[in-house]
Amino acid sequence: MQTNRSIYTRRQALQSTGAGLGMLALANLLGQEATGSPTALGVEPHFQPKVKRIIHLFMNGGPFQCDLFDPKPALNKFAGQKPEGADLRTERPTGALMAVPFEYCHHGQSGLEISELLPLTSQLADDLCVIRSMYTDNPNHGPALFMMNNGTITPNRPTLGAWLSYGLGSLNANLPEFVALCPGRPVRFAELWSNGFLPAKHQGVYVNHTNLDPKQMIPFLQNGKWTPDKQAKQLELLRELNDQSEAQAGVDLQLESRIHAMETAFRMQVDAIDAFDIQKESESTREAYGKSHFANGCLLARRLVERGVRTVQVYYGNGQPWDTHANHNNSTRTLCEDIDRPIAALLKDLKQRGMLEDTLVLWGGEFGRTPTTENSDGRDHNPWGFTVWMAGGGVRGGMAHGATDDFGFRAMHDKVHIHDLHATILHLMGLDHTKLTYRHGGRDYRLTDVAGNVVKPILR
Repeated sequence: MQTNRSIYTRRQALQSTGAGLGMLALANLLGQEATGSPTALGVEPHFQPKVKRIIHLFMNGGPFQCDLFDPKPALNKFAGQKPEGADLRTERPTGALMAVPFEYCHHGQSGLEISELLPLTSQLADDLCVIRSMYTDNPNHGPALFMMNNGTITPNRPTLGAWLSYGLGSLNANLPEFVALCPGRPVRFAELWSNGFLPAKHQGVYVNHTNLDPKQMIPFLQNGKWTPDKQAKQLELLRELNDQSEAQAGVDLQLESRIHAMETAFRMQVDAIDAFDIQKESESTREAYGKSHFANGCLLARRLVERGVRTVQVYYGNGQPWDTHANHNNSTRTLCEDIDRPIAALLKDLKQRGMLEDTLVLWGGEFGRTPTTENSDGRDHNPWGFTVWMAGGGVRGGMAHGATDDFGFRAMHDKVHIHDLHATILHLMGLDHTKLTYRHGGRDYRLTDVAGNVVKPILR
């Protein structure tokens, strides 16, 4: 049983979208009536939201905060030493402080300090809300990835995108509510977009966008055997059989979710071909983003949220490319060259389209890295203090919130835990994190567990 949110059967949800099978013509089955709907289909937020959708740019492996958004002159001053405060326990043994070779400058009217590694993103400084005082609970990739995505250090819990789907419903019945763009075949990462114990219809749809052909990105996107008319009749039959089953035995949530997935897949045959085809973008737009894998992911993210996908995650790389245990400085320079242009283009594109006001962009990894050395030229994992930034509707741009210690090791002032970050995101989406609950295993669960506070100073 669900608590604090209305229970919506599949029938009610379909009726609210105007896509009820067996009652409408094929045109409505293809979802034309629901496309571009300005409000959620069948579910209401707790209060007026500041944003409708979120793009999460995930830097898998953990960037070093002091290279990019958290300048620490003391690192260079005391390089080669290990003063008090630079001796926190990390996953692996580390040595003395290692200097940062990258310069910082003040940018925009706000004067926000950003590293030379991100010259294009720096041009958007007045849109960035940088949180320098993040911290998490575990220094290992697996648990930290789970914490950032599902609010715990264990798998099999609903992720942020799944909670948003459950709490707010869909903006477009013809496309998934939650899409994860990640290269390769990341079987080990599948739980990062899991629905957990929520109904299966809230699971994120994994898309490998290595091949830019929409039919290759989404296998079996089109049915080569049956015409749309015959597919509609199949779904009509499933609908009738399910109605009979519900009348006799009650609602079966697993069956509901499976039929919901079939219906979404049927409607996607039209809309997904268009949404995932970045070849339709102008050459000037493609050039603005660049044509790297991450650039294509950022452009796809804009196309998807523009068409009503509520949550899009863009994973940088398959594995942990930001996990710089060796050759840190050179690797970081290369990584930043790859992300700078696409991120700047995405923010500018959203602004030009008037979408940044109701879209939230989140950037960051699962933790940070140590100011001390590992293997002479690397940096270890650091859960004690790291940086993320947000841009878009509801957050104050051109600001840095919180602070780490003199060396960037530990969050010290206005500390922000992952639970606080999640509570703030839900708040911006119109949801009270203490009321967005789901009853499972005899108790009510929520994304923020039994903790979390909205970070009010960053809100506008």
